[in-house]
Amino acid sequence: MPRSAALKPEQVPADSRPTLDTFTKNIGFTPNMIATFALSPIAFNSWATLLGSLSKALDVKTRDSIALAVSEVNGCNYCLMVHSFTAEHMANLPADEIILARKGRASDPKRDAAVRFAHKVIETRGKVSDADLKAVRDTGYTDANVMEIVALVAQYSMTNFFNNVFDPEKDFPAVAPAGSIERERATAAWTPLPPLERDPGCDGRDCEGEAEV
Repeated sequence: MPRSAALKPEQVPADSRPTLDTFTKNIGFTPNMIATFALSPIAFNSWATLLGSLSKALDVKTRDSIALAVSEVNGCNYCLMVHSFTAEHMANLPADEIILARKGRASDPKRDAAVRFAHKVIETRGKVSDADLKAVRDTGYTDANVMEIVALVAQYSMTNFFNNVFDPEKDFPAVAPAGSIERERATAAWTPLPPLERDPGCDGRDCEGEAEV
């Protein structure tokens, strides 16, 4: 249930209106997250400026894949809906690639390195190993690119935290909730062991040198 109301057009602060109008024009409607975030012009415009700057980083497929990986770790279901939608309709990522991104992976080797590194950054709170840094560098990413990956992780975490705190009403197509992808994989991989068979000749005493414990 939303913890802060999405603003009606007449309620939007004047300093937030130009940014909100730009989003509405580009997306085609005003998402509830945007209409909620606009309540604070300082926070809203700062985030929008960061978003605009980082839209030039890397490429759209890699950015959306990182967004999905980070949102999965942060457990943001609203963001998973948004980024699944944009990954499909703007980055042209197929459904299997979207699922893979949520697991912190990609089929393209270079994009995979970036997404894996971003996944490590969010999981370790930035305390990645030398090997993690070497792996992303070895695929051709410069240190400037690595800084962009870290900045993207921070940007997506900001909206993850905002949406987890304020829980705006969902207005994008539903997707499997955060955590369910890994649980499904773990369930599919688990095979129960057959029940232990008891030797009918054993009645609690040692059988073939093995005592019942």
